[in-house]
Amino acid sequence: MNNLSKMPKIELHLHLEGAAPPAFIRGLAKEKNIDIGGIFNEDGSYRFTNFWNFLKVYEAACEPLKGPQDFYRLTLAVLEESAASGVLYSETFLSPDFCGGRDLGAWREYLHAITEAATKAEKDFGITLRGIVTPIRHFGPEKARETARCAAETAGGFITGFGIGGDEKSGELKDFLWSFDMAREAGLRITAHAGEWKGPDEVRAAMNDLGAERIGHGVRAIEDMALVDEIAERGVVLEVCPGSNVALGIYSSFRKHPIGEMYDRGVKVTINTDDPPFFHTTMAREYEMLHQAFDWDEAVFATIARTALDAAFCDADTKTRILKTLEQANG
Repeated sequence: MNNLSKMPKIELHLHLEGAAPPAFIRGLAKEKNIDIGGIFNEDGSYRFTNFWNFLKVYEAACEPLKGPQDFYRLTLAVLEESAASGVLYSETFLSPDFCGGRDLGAWREYLHAITEAATKAEKDFGITLRGIVTPIRHFGPEKARETARCAAETAGGFITGFGIGGDEKSGELKDFLWSFDMAREAGLRITAHAGEWKGPDEVRAAMNDLGAERIGHGVRAIEDMALVDEIAERGVVLEVCPGSNVALGIYSSFRKHPIGEMYDRGVKVTINTDDPPFFHTTMAREYEMLHQAFDWDEAVFATIARTALDAAFCDADTKTRILKTLEQANG
C-alpha cells in the first residue's frame, strides 16, 4: 500500500471555474433560479462530448457565478477539494471575462472576494493559493488587452502570473503579444496553454513569440524530439494534465501518455488536474494513475513536486515556507 494520496502536492495548472464541483454549480443555479440547460449527466457529473463542446459546457456552468460572493464560495469549495488531495500550494487561472466582464472596478471586487476566501482556506485547510490572470483565446486579442489591463493594475501579492487559455485553434499566439508584454512589464510571470490541440510548432510559438517560461500542457512536443530536448535544455516547465488529456481523447490511456518519456528525457514536468470534476480526477488520482502507468515511486513524485514549487510564480518567502513543509513530509 503506497502513501501517494497523503503526499504533499503542488499544483500549477487549475482553472477556478473549471474546478467547481457540479453539486456546487447546480445548487447555485437553483438558488438563483437560472436554467443552465442539460449540462449534467444522470449521475450529476458534467456532460460533454469533446473539447469544443466542453468549452460550451464550461461557459454554461459559469452562468450562475454572478457576483463576488459567488466566487468567494467557489474558491472555498475548490480549495477544500484540493486540500483533501494533499495539495499544499496551488495556482489557479482567473479570467476577468467571468469576473466582472473585464471592467477593472468590478474585477477588483471579485479579486477581493477570491483573496478573502484564499486567506480563509489557508487558515482552515492549510492550502496556499495564488492567481494567474488569463484571457480567453477564442474571445480574441482585443478583449485580451482589456484582461491584460486588469492583470497589470492588480499585479503583485496574490496575482503573480499571466497566461492564456481557451481554444488553441483560434488565432495565433503572436496576436496576443501586446497583452503579454503589458503583463510582463507589470512584473507578472508568463505561462501559456500550447501543445494540447496544436502540435510542436505551437509550443515553439509560446516559448519564442511570447517568452513563456512555463507551458500549459505542452504534450504534443513529443512529436518532435528535438523540441523535447530543447525544452529540457532551456528548463521550460510543462504544466502537464494527464487525466485531462486522457479524458478528452488526446491519448488513449495514462500508459500511452508522453509524460513518462518526457520525464526520462530530463524535461521539467509537473502534475496537474486542469478542470478536475469535468475529467473525473483529483491530484490524488493523478498520482495513483501515474504510479500504475509508469511504476513511479514516492521519490519520483517528491522530485516532481519540488520541480513544481521551484517553478511556482509566488514570492520567495512563500516558496521557502512551502518548501519546509515539503521537506518535512518527504523526510
